[in-house]
Amino acid sequence: MLWFSDKLLVVTVATKETDGYRRFLRTAKHFNYTVLGRDQKWKGGDYMSAPGGGQKVRLLKEGLKEMKDDGQIILFIDSYDVVFASGPKELLKKFQQTKHRVVFSSETLIWPDRHLEDKYPHVREGNRFLGSGGFIGYLPNIKELVANWTGDDGDSDQLFFTKVYTDQSKRKSINITLDNKCRLFQNLHGALEHTTVFQLQINYLGNYIPNTWTFESGCTVCHEDLRSLTALQVLIGIFIQQPTPFVTVFFERLLKLQHPKNKIKLFIFNKEAHHQRQVRSFLKDYGSLYENVTVIEPEEEMDGAASRNLGLDLCRRDQDCDYFFSLDIEVVLKNKDTLKILIEQNLPIVAPMITRAGRLWSNFWGALSGDGYYARSEDYVDIVQGRRVGVWNVPYVSNVYLVKGSLLRRELKDYELFSSSDPDMAFCHNIRNKGIFMYVTNMHTFGRILSTENYQTGHLHNDLWQIFENPVVRWLKKHLETLLAPCPDVYWFPVFSTVACNHMIEEMEHYGKWSGGGNVDNRITGGYENVPTIDIHMIQINFEKEWQKFLVEYVVPITEKMFPGYYTKAHFELAFVVRYKPDEQPSLRPHHDASTFTVNIALNQVDLDYQGGGCRFLRYDCSIQAPRKGWALLHPGRLTHYHEGLPTTAGVRYIAVSFVDP
Repeated sequence: MLWFSDKLLVVTVATKETDGYRRFLRTAKHFNYTVLGRDQKWKGGDYMSAPGGGQKVRLLKEGLKEMKDDGQIILFIDSYDVVFASGPKELLKKFQQTKHRVVFSSETLIWPDRHLEDKYPHVREGNRFLGSGGFIGYLPNIKELVANWTGDDGDSDQLFFTKVYTDQSKRKSINITLDNKCRLFQNLHGALEHTTVFQLQINYLGNYIPNTWTFESGCTVCHEDLRSLTALQVLIGIFIQQPTPFVTVFFERLLKLQHPKNKIKLFIFNKEAHHQRQVRSFLKDYGSLYENVTVIEPEEEMDGAASRNLGLDLCRRDQDCDYFFSLDIEVVLKNKDTLKILIEQNLPIVAPMITRAGRLWSNFWGALSGDGYYARSEDYVDIVQGRRVGVWNVPYVSNVYLVKGSLLRRELKDYELFSSSDPDMAFCHNIRNKGIFMYVTNMHTFGRILSTENYQTGHLHNDLWQIFENPVVRWLKKHLETLLAPCPDVYWFPVFSTVACNHMIEEMEHYGKWSGGGNVDNRITGGYENVPTIDIHMIQINFEKEWQKFLVEYVVPITEKMFPGYYTKAHFELAFVVRYKPDEQPSLRPHHDASTFTVNIALNQVDLDYQGGGCRFLRYDCSIQAPRKGWALLHPGRLTHYHEGLPTTAGVRYIAVSFVDP
């Protein structure tokens, strides 16, 4: 029960402290209501999908017996799917303006007995039918309203009140009317096409009403009820269901998650034989750091839904498991404090918002269509793009989310929360049906999700081919500010990571079809190379499209900055990796390149991998004798920059060369 001063008594029945009820209390607190009592076991049936709710009428009838003040006004409302939108003063004013003694909320639908439709009075405007989820009236009239209740707890309160209202004599005696124009009760049931949409719309509105989030203040409740970070045990479920790029990087980031390793258990489901090497390598090097590791390998032929049910159940059956952290392999979790941030929120299920580079895709849905599939909420784009920041009640999350272990042991005892047809859809559907709220937070930047749609597995290092699908790749560096000029009109800057350099060398050696270094070369137009090298062309490993995109994204900005007025689309005549060895081809004689400009990237490290090497520009008598691994040299090709490759005296030197024209 909720009290306001000595005139208005607000009564609700809440048998369990659900997320919906806590939201109800928050809105009540905002308008200065206080809680007096609520705890009884619910016996009123499932009144959301079938007739029920009689227990509410019985409890109301019993509670009114001791009340004597005929001036007392009673507001009786549901709580799990109700929010207050204004204060008692406005409510009482609108009630008194009706000039009736009892006012019920109204609906567009008649329920649960359509045969009573003809008994309803016709209305010129607004909703015609009674809704039992909210009504207000004077104490004597409310007592008369429920006086004849003799039903069971599982009987329909809606049907009981409908029969009272449609009885003309009782309607007149009690002085009942409906809030046809929704001035007191904004009832969404029937106002929207589907019951599911109605329930979710309440959740959506709860993100904003009353003043939960505003443009002026942002999120006003996001720092309430935070959990203290004690040594909580977390089971991390890792799910590998398709070939995915950057798996090694995934495990590197997993290691960096800020949570005691001895308080983490791992459950790894790997359906892909392609990734067994990475999984086993990670566990060999780091598995002993964790409290426990369970691995499901491809040979066990378990499907994705079954693996997710098993992962949740491992936490459910472990009384010490405080949280289950579900993490798909395609998630790039860049925020090392993700677990800390999510645990602090103290929510039943909460996901960190992640997005896909360059798209509006994310790991949550803001709304559902009537048939339970994706629909875009009004605020979705603003949330994804960070114009609205907060913690949001949403109907669907996927890919990465945190679940309370206590939730699994109480409300989510059913084993099969996922099903094979669409595991994530089934999981979220089951969560919603239990009345449990799911949240997504975009209060921090957490990371992104990779595209796996066109991932190739036919190369040694398949991640090199991801520049189109996953443009924010780890092996490229874009540093316009790190620009050196070791010689006139020669620019030196970092473009490749150490991993990229190593992978490029290994990919070429794996391919293995090095040219012989002779002048006759059928790979090029005309079949004759004036200044031959021992090399492999990018086109030979089907890397020419990716290489051009790399040049456009990472090299063209340098040329436009350093050579004003020159613009290029980075069309290249030749792009290749050259190998220099003392006993094979140690150097390259002086020459001009057949290009407008040339890009030359050092793929390994002088003094570590080889001795000697470098490049000398003869006209300027300027040499670069210690090329840095992963750094590019950019210089004009024709006419001005006559140059030679200096001898490699020991080891093997590799460079990636591009002859670029407009």
